[in-house]
Amino acid sequence: MANDGKEKLDTIKHDTKDAVNEVKHRTQAAGEHLKRDVAGDSMPVGDRIASNVKETVHKTQAEIDRSKRDIRHADTTVDDKV
Repeated sequence: MANDGKEKLDTIKHDTKDAVNEVKHRTQAAGEHLKRDVAGDSMPVGDRIASNVKETVHKTQAEIDRSKRDIRHADTTVDDKV
């Protein structure tokens, strides 16, 4: 029983960290998109490609953080045996 409180606290701690990281990555992705919108055609093609890659990486990292929270709260009573 004593571990239940610690487990809940750890879950809250990890959820908070993942949520903050997710928001950080989504903000960085939006910043990359905005940078391309503002620069428009004056941005060199190589820079646009690099910015697209950075945006994709940040979105992927945000989805990973979201998935970690989803997995942590997944229903453990589901029978997944084949």
